[in-house]
Amino acid sequence: MLIIGGDDVSYGRKLPAGETYRGQMLAELQGKLDLSRVHFLGKIPYQQYLRVLQISTAHIYLTVPFVLSWSMLEAMSSGCLVIGSRTAPVEEVIVDGENGLLVDFFSEREIADAIDRVFAHPDQMQALRDAARATILQRYPLKAGIQAYRDLFAHWLAETAQP
Repeated sequence: MLIIGGDDVSYGRKLPAGETYRGQMLAELQGKLDLSRVHFLGKIPYQQYLRVLQISTAHIYLTVPFVLSWSMLEAMSSGCLVIGSRTAPVEEVIVDGENGLLVDFFSEREIADAIDRVFAHPDQMQALRDAARATILQRYPLKAGIQAYRDLFAHWLAETAQP
């Protein structure tokens, strides 16, 4: 298992000084996790991050209702199978069994079963990977995004130029 990211908090509540979410997780799972099979890569260059997504069997994306993270969209764009939580922002993009898998955020069993299914039947998951990439290409094309930003800036500039 590869875990990418630093110990700093990007979203959510900050912990008391000296504490990290990784530290809390490791303490909670002490003795239950084979740490020889878990690799904390820390922050890595963007191109390496994309390569990890491209070769990954699955991207586990569990979140409470909040702003959808770019990492899930990038995973889908890379053709990585996303196992995501059945929560509002994720359900806006992933349709269970069509372009990814959705699980109950609070169900350890459901999450583990989905991961097991992906590893047990990699050949059956290719259609989901392909559909995930197609979803991103169809709904979030780069040129449309760039044009939307240009339009937004043009509108803002026009409004601020008025006396």
